[in-house]
Amino acid sequence: MRYLTDRKRASGLGSGREGTHHHWQMMVSSILLLPLVPILVILFGGALGGSHEEVLAYLMGLALIVIVVHLMREAHAAIEDYVHGTAGKLTLIATTAFSYTIIAAGLFAIARIAL
Repeated sequence: MRYLTDRKRASGLGSGREGTHHHWQMMVSSILLLPLVPILVILFGGALGGSHEEVLAYLMGLALIVIVVHLMREAHAAIEDYVHGTAGKLTLIATTAFSYTIIAAGLFAIARIAL
């Protein structure tokens, strides 16, 4: 039987010193996502001087980018918590590549519809 103190058992399993910062990033981006579309429609709709369809396409593109980046950060947090080693690193790379692919495809689709 091994006699280990609580400190010895927890050694190396402590805080990564980034959890609070990441939590606040997610909280702020979540809160900012709520009023994003109505505020942008009200503020930028008239300022852009474009038609209703052009303004909606612009807002859809902006919302797409913000939402996908937010989801990517949430996925990264889950992957960092549950997948370790080389598999974790590869999964993070794949998630990032997939997120940016979704953004590019979405913006291409919006531009294609707008034209």
